[in-house]
Amino acid sequence: MLCDFHTHTTLSDGVLSPVELIRRCIVAGYTAVALTDHSGPGEMERIIREVVRDCLLARERWDFPALPGIELTHVPASAISELAAEARELGAVVVVVHGESLAEPVEEPGTNLAAVACPHVDILAHPGYLAEEEARLATETGVFIEITSRPTHGLANGQVAKTAQAYGAKMLVNSDAHGPDDLLTERFAGRVARGAGLDDEMIQQVLQTNAEELLRRAQARLPEESR
Repeated sequence: MLCDFHTHTTLSDGVLSPVELIRRCIVAGYTAVALTDHSGPGEMERIIREVVRDCLLARERWDFPALPGIELTHVPASAISELAAEARELGAVVVVVHGESLAEPVEEPGTNLAAVACPHVDILAHPGYLAEEEARLATETGVFIEITSRPTHGLANGQVAKTAQAYGAKMLVNSDAHGPDDLLTERFAGRVARGAGLDDEMIQQVLQTNAEELLRRAQARLPEESR
């Protein structure tokens, strides 16, 4: 099983159109993919509207679980809850928040905590240093913590995985793909998880059980006639 809930297209800073990214994921053996382009409040409606249409086409014509989503990126921490709720209303079935990566000047502290506290957020992406309070809250709310294969954002993967596991927070491996060379394989996803310090049992949990859970959750949010 190979799911990737964090990818980017030409709708933000990726190099592939949404439908080409979906097609390449199919050819690469993906089970499902979420298209989660970077957004703030201004462009969110347009991005979600466009990706909803391409994902629907892929589900109807290729019978492939392409999921429309969004990544709230560099927005004020205090706005995350309202923007995530708006994204959900607009049709995003996967809502990602760009966490406090060591590589970018995201507002901190505050972004990670706001993300894991929000019932409309699915994934806290590349959180940088994950605090105990954030991991504990993510466990309570069901927000997934990302272990990323993107090199610059993955600098703290080990600390993130250790803290998440200590408090029972659920983790996922995602690519944060911006181009075709960034896409995952099952083998590489497993290596990323192992590199973060996870053992075989936890790797299975992350790559299979957790991915299946989020996939079911996201598909249940799709309009019934288009699932």
